[in-house]
Amino acid sequence: MAGYLAHTTQDGRAQTVLEHLEGTAERCAASAAAFGAEEQGRLAGLAHDLGKYSGAFQRRLLEDGPKVDHATAGAFECMKLGQPFAAFSVAGHHGGLPDGGGRGDGPEAGTFWGRMNRAAQGKLDDYSAWARELSLSAASVPGFLERDKLAGMFFTRMLFSCLVDADYTDTGEFMDGQSRSFGGTASMELLWERLRAYISGWFPPKGELNARRCAILERCIREGERRAPGLSTLTVPTGGGKTVASLAFALAQAKAQGMERVVYVIPYTSIIEQTADTFRKILGPENVLEHHSGVLFDPEQDGELTPEAERLVRATETWDMPVVVTTAVQFFESLFSNRPSQCRKLHRLAKSVIIFDEAQMLPLPYLRPCVWAMAQLVEHCGASAVLCTATQPALGPLFREFAPELPMEELCPMAAADWDAFRRVTFRRAGKLAWEELAGQLQGQSQVLCVVNRRKTAQTVFHKLTGEGNFHLSTLMCPAHRKAVLTEIRRRLDEGLPCRVVSTSLIEAGVDVDFPAVYREEAGLDSVLQAAGRCNREGRRPPEESIVTMFQGEDRPPQLFATAIGAGHTVLDRFEDIASREAVHAYFSALLDLKGREAQDARHILSLMENELFPFRTVAERFRLIDSPTVTVYVPRGEGAELLARLRAGEHSRSLYRRLGQYGVSVYERHFQALDRAGALDRLEDGSPVLNDLRLYDEATGLSLEAEGGQGLFL
Repeated sequence: MAGYLAHTTQDGRAQTVLEHLEGTAERCAASAAAFGAEEQGRLAGLAHDLGKYSGAFQRRLLEDGPKVDHATAGAFECMKLGQPFAAFSVAGHHGGLPDGGGRGDGPEAGTFWGRMNRAAQGKLDDYSAWARELSLSAASVPGFLERDKLAGMFFTRMLFSCLVDADYTDTGEFMDGQSRSFGGTASMELLWERLRAYISGWFPPKGELNARRCAILERCIREGERRAPGLSTLTVPTGGGKTVASLAFALAQAKAQGMERVVYVIPYTSIIEQTADTFRKILGPENVLEHHSGVLFDPEQDGELTPEAERLVRATETWDMPVVVTTAVQFFESLFSNRPSQCRKLHRLAKSVIIFDEAQMLPLPYLRPCVWAMAQLVEHCGASAVLCTATQPALGPLFREFAPELPMEELCPMAAADWDAFRRVTFRRAGKLAWEELAGQLQGQSQVLCVVNRRKTAQTVFHKLTGEGNFHLSTLMCPAHRKAVLTEIRRRLDEGLPCRVVSTSLIEAGVDVDFPAVYREEAGLDSVLQAAGRCNREGRRPPEESIVTMFQGEDRPPQLFATAIGAGHTVLDRFEDIASREAVHAYFSALLDLKGREAQDARHILSLMENELFPFRTVAERFRLIDSPTVTVYVPRGEGAELLARLRAGEHSRSLYRRLGQYGVSVYERHFQALDRAGALDRLEDGSPVLNDLRLYDEATGLSLEAEGGQGLFL
């Protein structure tokens, strides 16, 4: 058969397989060049659709025949050339990267070797016509891959990303009949000039505190202009202006080193929204992509899109934007995924400056795999990584283990006197407090924040407060409710009105509030210091009058906190200033020692990668940063009632569900089942649960932890 086709359109246009392979190869090679794999990229692009040269695929395309496995053929041809990295990439470019399996796997196995054996036994449709139109040759590979098996798995995933993106782009442009490039992306030089214009009014600084902030900012700019891509820390005390300072470093380095983008990785969506808003204000909204579970775009569900919305759709798939702000969950789960849709953007991390904000929040059960992946990006993909926090985790030994030749340098070393200048609070230990006694102490203050470990505790202590100006915050309140309460809290703080807040830890990271006094139930030292960041935040009061009180609660702390509390006790007993860099380093070192090596890779991901052949699918299944599954219950309060009514009336769109997310409460399975048994839930057409009894949603404390006549649901 002559003129083998890869794609056809409804208006009668056709793209040959050769045209598609050559177009994909060119794009894939260009992307892979960023991490020294141009030849591998060209090979993968040329080989990926060789199976479309079969008569079976042509019948599938032209006569709507049965589905055909057209990926195994190209993978088999790559293996015949001794090219396993390209072979795995090609094998997974539609269904996802498979587990390698073993050479003895039967031809019906879904593993990589099962598929290779199926091809070797002649069980694929004849695709030999490819050899009349093109030729394949072995491609060189970076030398480090011969020495490091784990690095080969990371390299393959990056190559896979290049191939998937090139394949989707070439296919999409043919089907659309036009380029998918949106153009207009600002250069790093332009973004740098916008930042300079934004900070120009800060100089000369007014006051000692602003002078110190500006000194940190200037140091970060100088370091960005002179440093080659590598691994850095930025340890700046709370109030030191690390968000803008770290962006300044990233843009300065990207401009100086010809790097392609800045990626900001943040632990919580509450911080992301705040950070992304700041960056949009500085750099322009068209240059900043905010990508997390609360900001998703789907062209199929959103219907007809404006050009700008379509640009955002493409950007969330590809991260082809100069500045990306995303969550640690999105970032790391993509790095360990095997799915084409999640991996498509990964090659954009090469030659990027990656800022890990609040780096101490990296999840301990996945710490070793996360640090390994960060080291791979810096050592082999030309990326820069900056661990940015006021409480720097002791990760140096881990980085030395995975990348011994990779130095870790502090961007802004500060003398003890400079660090102490940012001290805003005084810590005191109050021992054990019963809830009644705690509430009494809170009641005796006009403005105070109390952070506790459990949602049930927050409700208990809150209900013991009397009078006006008392507030509760927890994730049992839907986001729209929490935002409204926070707005009122900030107003009362600004106007000097009574304002007593009992909250779970959700208020600790990135929530901009300023209390004259804070109480924190015992937890890890990092949590205590985060809570302290809500006390005297603007430095308007003397540190001696801004007290952070640490106390033991009436109930035993959650078992999950036990090791962190133990590590914290060792520091509290040893250091007079528990917020000093030395104390924080000692805390994280003790925490890692107490937990041990095993706890830092609780799902045995690295050992699996070491002992099996490229187990992509199994690793992706194991790597889930959020281990506790929750169910979102929608609450018909305020605008939420109107949105739910529109859904029930048959209106469906992703934008509608995004807005409805502001009226959802995530509950654990046990809580959900209790609500369901009590008959408190209805179902939308898609099965989503909706609270049908608003008496179970309190306007002060959110979703009740009790149902069925007061039975306790959940601790």
